[in-house]
Amino acid sequence: MKKIVLISLIISLLFSCTNQNDSVKTISSPNNNIVVKFKVTSRGEPSYSVAYKNNEIIKTSTLGFDLKNAPSLSQNFKIINTTLSNYNNTWKMPWGEQSEVVNNYNELKINLQETTNLKRKLTIVFKVYNDGLGFRYEFPKQKNLKEVLINDENTEFNLRSNPTVWWIPGDWDSYEHLYNTTKFSKINAISKRNNANLGATYIPVNAVNTPVTMKTEKGIYLSFHEAALIDYAGMTLKVDTLNLAMKSGLVSSDINGYAVKRNLPFNTPWRTIQIADKPGDLIASKLILNLNEPNKLGDVSWFKPMKYVGIWWEMHLGKSTWDYESTQNTNSATGKIIKKGTHGATTANAKRYIDFASKNNIHGLLVEGWNTGWKHWIGFDDREGVFDFVTPYSDYDLKEVVRYGKEKGVTLIVHHETSAAPRTYNKQMDTAYALIKSLDLHAIKSGYVGKIIPKGEYHHGQWMVNNYNKAVIKAAKYKIAIDAHEPIKATGLRRTYPNMVSREGLRGQEFNAWSVEGGNPPEHTTIVPFTRMLAGPIDFTPGIFNIKLNPYKPNNQVKTTIAKQLALYVVLYSPIQMAADLPENYIGNPAFQFIKDVGVDWQETKILNGEIGKYITIAREEKNTQNWFVGGITNENARDLDISFNFLSPNKTYEAIIYEDGTNANWNKNPTSINIRKENITNQSNLKFKLAPGGGFAISIKPINH
Repeated sequence: MKKIVLISLIISLLFSCTNQNDSVKTISSPNNNIVVKFKVTSRGEPSYSVAYKNNEIIKTSTLGFDLKNAPSLSQNFKIINTTLSNYNNTWKMPWGEQSEVVNNYNELKINLQETTNLKRKLTIVFKVYNDGLGFRYEFPKQKNLKEVLINDENTEFNLRSNPTVWWIPGDWDSYEHLYNTTKFSKINAISKRNNANLGATYIPVNAVNTPVTMKTEKGIYLSFHEAALIDYAGMTLKVDTLNLAMKSGLVSSDINGYAVKRNLPFNTPWRTIQIADKPGDLIASKLILNLNEPNKLGDVSWFKPMKYVGIWWEMHLGKSTWDYESTQNTNSATGKIIKKGTHGATTANAKRYIDFASKNNIHGLLVEGWNTGWKHWIGFDDREGVFDFVTPYSDYDLKEVVRYGKEKGVTLIVHHETSAAPRTYNKQMDTAYALIKSLDLHAIKSGYVGKIIPKGEYHHGQWMVNNYNKAVIKAAKYKIAIDAHEPIKATGLRRTYPNMVSREGLRGQEFNAWSVEGGNPPEHTTIVPFTRMLAGPIDFTPGIFNIKLNPYKPNNQVKTTIAKQLALYVVLYSPIQMAADLPENYIGNPAFQFIKDVGVDWQETKILNGEIGKYITIAREEKNTQNWFVGGITNENARDLDISFNFLSPNKTYEAIIYEDGTNANWNKNPTSINIRKENITNQSNLKFKLAPGGGFAISIKPINH
């Protein structure tokens, strides 16, 4: 790691309180393009505004809290003192989209105190980077405030214009929604929390989940999110379409009647605004990661980025089932077992997948439905879950599968579905993790399907945030990496806990098998890189070759071409990537070679082009090989894309294997048409690609002479 350079220009000069409050406190990004101004209003309200290249993008917006059983922390403040400092260092990623990350920002810390009798204190900290800013509230230790119960946080984001917005509703339980594209003034995201837990006083709110991305009328790209979500409620953004404003809305607890309970001192998560001239620069930004604490785990080389296959897609197709019991029905007259359906997680089936993976440069196997409890795993009304996280079904020999996999160079990813009953999971967690450690395994895919038990808590509330984080932190002690499904949003904690390797948190591939719309629309994956992926890695599970899902799902399909499925391995980042289709659909198909070759851990990443909801092309250089991989995708419209290969090293010739849409390819009419060709290229090369409707292209690039 490069030597940390910390220039503590403590310019605090501790002005008198009067002078502090009479002036505007200003801080700029290192390149001076972003300017943040802070002031206390005439009512004593903390407020800020943001300009980018002399264009105001956030008008004066106030900051504060509504508390339970205490006066609000929102007015009657004065500035006690301010501190300016700056910071510039580079840190290494143990795995990721690139090898090193520059962390360069200017910081403004404002210490506030109420002028009223309570004289409560509050500190607001801004960190301003070249690619955006983060700010948070710090509650210092003090006499008149020992504990806070926060009903809501009133962080405002008052927009200067009426931007185009890519948004999903502010659902407190799920991010698995299709994105909407509207003007800000047309957002209609009224919460659909039609839940028996809700009291009669519940008022529907027009709110969106984050990251939420926008394009202003002047062509500036913005994305709003949060970083370092620890022991706090997840934030939605309540939308005021008339006044073009947003205000933070914390996910609350119906049980407790508030959103957050904390003892002082503590810090809130960072509220973040990424700012860019081009949409691809939002993807390149590492603002969210930089706002998190450095790695607390040290060496995590026991986790290896990898590709994996799984006994998973066959259940979504209905070819097999998670549940063993449902396949064993007893004839009441004879007492004999009558087979009904096929259990997927059998020893024989696992070995079949291992054999396939071993032959094809794939080093992981996910097995779902291996443990007891799947008969009544969802929709139960009792207070506890039903899963046993150490006991396999009788037709699955866990130790034999692990042994056979190691013999073949394939490690097991253990599945822990909690059915949204974390208390049951917590009781068994140490025992379950100890079993995994004893088998020398290092990865779990966790799931939290369903409404949270106990009723009245939500996936994105403080209680569940703590449960998600507890699972990750404890897993690290057993040298286990976590891939969470139905998760809390990613907020950059993978920097602090790099065993948090991937998560779902969006409408993934599985929706193509059973969604009522018949599958995700072609535009979906051209929006995701500019929205959900800004938060962190995505376990999207690409690689479906049986696009029409025959013969299993006549009313559904994957709405892409095969070439686009290949491109998703590069476009949608994750250090674990699934070859999601059934093995039989890959065998004999030459396009499968790209999945065998493509990397999962990267030296650097280049965003070559992109427009949100239309198209995107990304190039990534694999660590330790000098190999590059390129993926380009489009929405439902065909288009031509010109690609320059100037990112390649000079004075080298590379062999490019190109996987592109066939002449008549079409996501619906001819999705499996693909053309595969080879071409020698250099960093002076330029190639044109024709993308079919719902199509794409993928390129494997390897130097001919190292």
